[in-house]
Amino acid sequence: MSEYINIFNVILRRDLILAFRDKTDFINSLFFFIIVITLFPLSFGTKSTIVNEIIPGMIWISALLATCLTLETIFRSDFEDGSIEQLTLSRYPLTLLVSAKIFAHWITFGIPLIIISLLMGILLSLSNEIIMALFITLILGTPILSLLGSVMVALTIGLRGGMLLNLLILPLSMPVLIFSTVAIQNAALNQSIIAETYFLAGILVLAITLAPLATAAALRIRLS
Repeated sequence: MSEYINIFNVILRRDLILAFRDKTDFINSLFFFIIVITLFPLSFGTKSTIVNEIIPGMIWISALLATCLTLETIFRSDFEDGSIEQLTLSRYPLTLLVSAKIFAHWITFGIPLIIISLLMGILLSLSNEIIMALFITLILGTPILSLLGSVMVALTIGLRGGMLLNLLILPLSMPVLIFSTVAIQNAALNQSIIAETYFLAGILVLAITLAPLATAAALRIRLS
């Protein structure tokens, strides 16, 4: 058991080091997210009530699009240097190695995205209830996007262009987007968001259980 934990930490540390060395993709995606959220309220001028109603959902849509821009980085460096084949041939479970890479992606992009989203919510004068609902939905939803994205990246690894990847991930992420926006709308109306939170938590548990298995199987199929 300790050996598996050690190899998980090794893969996680390696991916974090690579991500911090080449920060271009993550920084560009975060800047894209900030620019969209900043420019969108300008179209409504001083109508703050409309902004309060639309911006929370816009934050989630922007987070989804920004996440799509970074998904290819999960396996790109491994595919370019050929280490992806070594991972599939390793004596360690491929699902364990894949889980470490997905977790590294969420740490390097998901956590900064959550922090920036909360800061943008404060700057846009959103209510405390909306900000709290935004935090809960993002902390549950962003790992789901990374997990689902890893499966799609494994299926499209080696293919040029990211259009196919986006076409695959966007429909699968619709339940997360729907439950998250409904939770934020209920929070704005001072209603309970427990049901939506449970749904997102259930999807997260299901994704944590099945996504690494599906990703490992997809990698073996693509590299066979």
